[in-house]
Amino acid sequence: MTLAAEIDHETSPEKLLAPVLSAFWDEEKSWTLETYLRHDGYEGLRKALTMAPDDLIAYVKDSGLRGRGGAGFPTGMKWQFIPQGDGKPHYLVVNADESEPGTCKDIPLLFANPHSLIEGIVIACYAIRSSHAFVYLRGEVVPVLRRLHEAVREAYAAGYLGKDILGSGLDLELTVHAGAGAYICGEETALLDSLEGRRGQPRLRPPFPAVAGLYACPTVVNNVESIASVPAILQRGKDWFKSMGSEKSPGFTLYSLSGHVTNPGQYEAPLGITLRQLLDMSGGMRAGHRLKFWTPGGSSTPMFTDEHLDVPLDYEGVGAAGSMLGTKALQCFDETTCVVRAVTRWTEFYAHESCGKCTPCREGTYWLVQLLRDIEAGKGVMADLDKLNDIADNINGKSFCALGDGAASPIFSSLKYFREEYEQHITGKGCPFDPAKSTLWADRPAGNAQVNA
Repeated sequence: MTLAAEIDHETSPEKLLAPVLSAFWDEEKSWTLETYLRHDGYEGLRKALTMAPDDLIAYVKDSGLRGRGGAGFPTGMKWQFIPQGDGKPHYLVVNADESEPGTCKDIPLLFANPHSLIEGIVIACYAIRSSHAFVYLRGEVVPVLRRLHEAVREAYAAGYLGKDILGSGLDLELTVHAGAGAYICGEETALLDSLEGRRGQPRLRPPFPAVAGLYACPTVVNNVESIASVPAILQRGKDWFKSMGSEKSPGFTLYSLSGHVTNPGQYEAPLGITLRQLLDMSGGMRAGHRLKFWTPGGSSTPMFTDEHLDVPLDYEGVGAAGSMLGTKALQCFDETTCVVRAVTRWTEFYAHESCGKCTPCREGTYWLVQLLRDIEAGKGVMADLDKLNDIADNINGKSFCALGDGAASPIFSSLKYFREEYEQHITGKGCPFDPAKSTLWADRPAGNAQVNA
């Protein structure tokens, strides 16, 4: 049964939540092994070790778990791509290089419940027959780095890492690597280059990491939340997991609600919930204001407006509406926000973080910033709007990696929904927004899409 079929409009909003990874974040010392074991920690691993590795891969594949890092690729299928009997070492690399504007789920997860990731790593390594795993974490988040190191130490001491784990014959070393803070290292092949000690830049594919990844050996690269979700699937069963969400996007996930909302935070719910329902739980937009635009998956996904409040937040629903679910980073902006200014700030980020390897992204993001700054300052001309669209089109699908597409997405979507606002910057010789006096959206009918506090 899908989420949509289960939801009754009179259902209490809080009953739509599905706390699994975040079930005990508010407990004292939630990050410790002792707390984790009280909540059935490492029981999923014990069940996994009774299965043959190939059966374990099939089980995760049958559960329907999809990657939580943005693309939504089936996790079990990614594990299945690893060739067996090739005589090479196999590696698991966990991508914890969370750095896109608005994306903020993996860092809180690691801070409050790192053992869910460690247990998932051991299960995944058993499945793909790996004896060495890596966690690539942003070096700036020092408190999280310290907690993860301590959790790894606890796991080694308790026999969940190291030699002959739980008497299964599985040996596993886990290395936590602190990155130096480059957005491009969130791209999986750039991350692998960085792990190997080189400058983080995306690789040409094929070969894909499953064939020639870390140290030219078969490698699985998964997001933190993807791997941390595996233990619960093993412990509670794939049917339990598939009972949540939709048919093609089953299970639970973390929605990161931020921006001009009354109570921002992490909301763990089944895939397919809507922003309207999440805003109901969070107290709505801040008092006296209304939703103007929002991102379903961070700044690299095409923006939505208040007309999209009832779009199911799963991979198919968001895709059909013209955007991407991405990392479920729901940034909500009210009517006091200038779209041109927001898009300019995002584009400045992409221009700064471009690795420079390919011309479309390196040059395109630079020129997008110049045009946007002129428009925001009232120095633009109408022809600049078509030029913006043209430059974004020359980046989208033509850059070396998908991060170029992410830079183009806010341009396309903001021109689609708010071209009038761009034009007002040009004809009015500057930004028309004064949050105290602006009437730009006062005469716009709210309809059913309005969300008030």
